[in-house]
Amino acid sequence: MLRLMIVDDHPVVREGLRGMLEAAPEITVVGEAASGDEAVARAVRLRPEVILMDLRMPNGDGVSATSRILAALPQSRVIVLTTYETDQDILRAVEAGAAGYLLKDTSRADLLAAIASAARGETVLSQSVATRLVV
Repeated sequence: MLRLMIVDDHPVVREGLRGMLEAAPEITVVGEAASGDEAVARAVRLRPEVILMDLRMPNGDGVSATSRILAALPQSRVIVLTTYETDQDILRAVEAGAAGYLLKDTSRADLLAAIASAARGETVLSQSVATRLVV
């Protein structure tokens, strides 16, 4: 059973992701957070294997939270899940140690596959993000 945490400042997004992901028998959602600071504190306590991380949130953004979480829990994998795909956002997330960068228009099947891939230590990128990184 893969332990996952959801970080997003919008309650409806967290609840939607939780409902969608808990339907998968191989995933258990161990916690949620609504800010970067809350994400760090909960991740250290809950020790999730994979964290879905929004980028822009109050009280500590997703990039700084990713960096802080991975400093404390290097075995965890962070997948950025956002609506933003600027070169600067992508680069900052990758430099912070994110294992993946997906857009919120990702399908359920692709999100589940990405979570499994990240848990195996693989890098996961939305097609448009991969294209931006290569070009």
